[in-house]
Amino acid sequence: QEELTRFALSGADPTLAEECRKLKEGNSAGNWNNFLYYTAREYARTAAGRDYARARPVEEQERGIWYIGARHGMEIDAQVIDLAKVRPGDIDDRTRVAGFERMAEARGIILNIDYPLGIAAYRVLREIMTNVTDLRGVYILGKAATLNASVGDVMLSNVVFDEHSQNTYWLDNCFSPGDISRYLVYGSVLDNQRAVSSKGTFLQNRQYLDLYYATNFTVIEMEGGPYLDAVYEDIYSTRYPINENINFTKMPFDLGMMHYASDTPFTRGKNLGAGSLNYFGMDGTYAAAVAIIRRILDHELGAVARGVPANGGQVEPASPAGTGVFRASRISGRPDQPAPPTGNPGRVPT
Repeated sequence: QEELTRFALSGADPTLAEECRKLKEGNSAGNWNNFLYYTAREYARTAAGRDYARARPVEEQERGIWYIGARHGMEIDAQVIDLAKVRPGDIDDRTRVAGFERMAEARGIILNIDYPLGIAAYRVLREIMTNVTDLRGVYILGKAATLNASVGDVMLSNVVFDEHSQNTYWLDNCFSPGDISRYLVYGSVLDNQRAVSSKGTFLQNRQYLDLYYATNFTVIEMEGGPYLDAVYEDIYSTRYPINENINFTKMPFDLGMMHYASDTPFTRGKNLGAGSLNYFGMDGTYAAAVAIIRRILDHELGAVARGVPANGGQVEPASPAGTGVFRASRISGRPDQPAPPTGNPGRVPT
């Protein structure tokens, strides 16, 4: 912390220097951990931060966190996190949930992908699901253009239209505004949103956006629909359909989706592929990440408390979001395959 504080106060980034002084004086509503996360990323890119950048992988591996860089094909990096090896004393206080002291007994593994778009998202998740026999949750966090919010806000969607498959997915999103808002300082949470998984940023124009806005689709992103196509194939063991309404309100595992607003395309000259978020705009990503980690730990440590074995037992029924009830998919083999869902009525853009 001292090294990062010195870097922030050096004035290399005036915004960081000012925010650091305000935080130390108690004159900022921001979160100190969020500030350190952002500063560490900036510091690692400087010549002075090279030693820090080299030491970080070793320290992470000692705590059960392994970084796997892309070697060929798609530029998709990943983290593998063994929860049993994570050191509770080194974790952000905001992620502490009931049973935190029993972290060493957790059997869960987190696979964090950074992060495929479009058909790449479908192919990566399908490959993972084909090779994982105990899937307990899929949590999607990405950036999106917003037609009704501001940069830095977080959007929770319960409807996703995929331009690739022309499918519309109806979700019971496991996240609620309260899961994120208590950790969000500089933005707002918008729930009950409708998202469109577009084919590319360069296809955006005023007519394109007006079409979706007129039908209440206000989140423009590039990965949600393809991920859900892969989820469909995992549940029903058949190719995802085309141009269907698909009911995902009852799932054999946890499913959550959040997007942080990175740009407002109705503003001239800005689209989903332009620009980057500053420190204040990143606040939403940290709040969303904390909510995801809490959800995972709540489920895993709840399973530890109840003595649920890592492999064996029955799939528990779905429970209301936020209760922390542990749910596992295919713990003792694949569940009986239900019939593909029938469509829900809704206004789907054509």
